[in-house]
Amino acid sequence: MRYFIEFAYNGTHYHGWQYQPNAISVQETLNKIFSTLLQQEIDIVGAGRTDSGVHASLMYGHFDTDKEIDKDKLIYKANSFLPKDIIVYDIIPVHEEAHARFDATSRTYHYFISTKKDIFGNETSWYNQLPLDLEAMNEAAQLLLNFTDFQCFSKSNTDVFTYNCKITEAYWRKENNKLIFTITADRFLRNMVRAIVGTLVNIGLHKITKEDFIKIIESKDRKQAGFSVPAQGLFLTNITYPYINK
Repeated sequence: MRYFIEFAYNGTHYHGWQYQPNAISVQETLNKIFSTLLQQEIDIVGAGRTDSGVHASLMYGHFDTDKEIDKDKLIYKANSFLPKDIIVYDIIPVHEEAHARFDATSRTYHYFISTKKDIFGNETSWYNQLPLDLEAMNEAAQLLLNFTDFQCFSKSNTDVFTYNCKITEAYWRKENNKLIFTITADRFLRNMVRAIVGTLVNIGLHKITKEDFIKIIESKDRKQAGFSVPAQGLFLTNITYPYINK
């Protein structure tokens, strides 16, 4: 039987989602707990890979087991044994061919910038007190919807067959002392969101123009794009599937 697991994590103390041979990851931590509770080897396939220090307020994975599952009991036990920075929200039975990564139709990320020093939020936002032109950043963000090839924002030497992504929304908003960037697409490249945010910050600082932004995208050259903002401000916040209603 195949199940989806809905969960969240604070990525501060993990070297990303995916299993690492010499460092602790979220995947390894969940695999150990579920293997212990179900008394068989469990390998959770994630909906995607988040980098070291990146968080997820909503993430999905799938696993297979031949054991009869009491869902509520398993969720309770998993949360009792998991460290305080990982939580399981739900376990959902799905059809045998369901796939957490390949069946996702969209993913949404948020990036948080603190404009004032926040001693309680420094693990979940990037502190940047420089004045940013939010209107110019939003105008540039809208340009992303006109393109599909985002090689210029991708990490070098990544193992992908295409750099095409369909971005359906990208915008900034201000809430109190936070600037929040929202971006949704059918898929994302490695480091893509952090590179986009860094380039948009350069727009907000008037270091580059909207015309420069277009040229950067068309160049397909990572060296032309802006810096990658720190990982701690990035959250995976939503994933959609045709057979899961949330």
